[in-house]
Amino acid sequence: MNFRHLIRMSRWARNPPSETRVKLVFGVILACLALVAIERFIGWPDALTTKPIPRVKISQ
Repeated sequence: MNFRHLIRMSRWARNPPSETRVKLVFGVILACLALVAIERFIGWPDALTTKPIPRVKISQ
């Protein structure tokens, strides 16, 4: 573990983040997990999938 991480953890132990900040972080994490679950179970829409353009060789 890096020394910088130990200093940051000691600062957080002395001055913990506010309750609203903790709720915000958990809300963002839950939103990300919800998007992953939707993509996993429902699937990715075909309209948002990129299709590779085949390269055409020009013969001379």
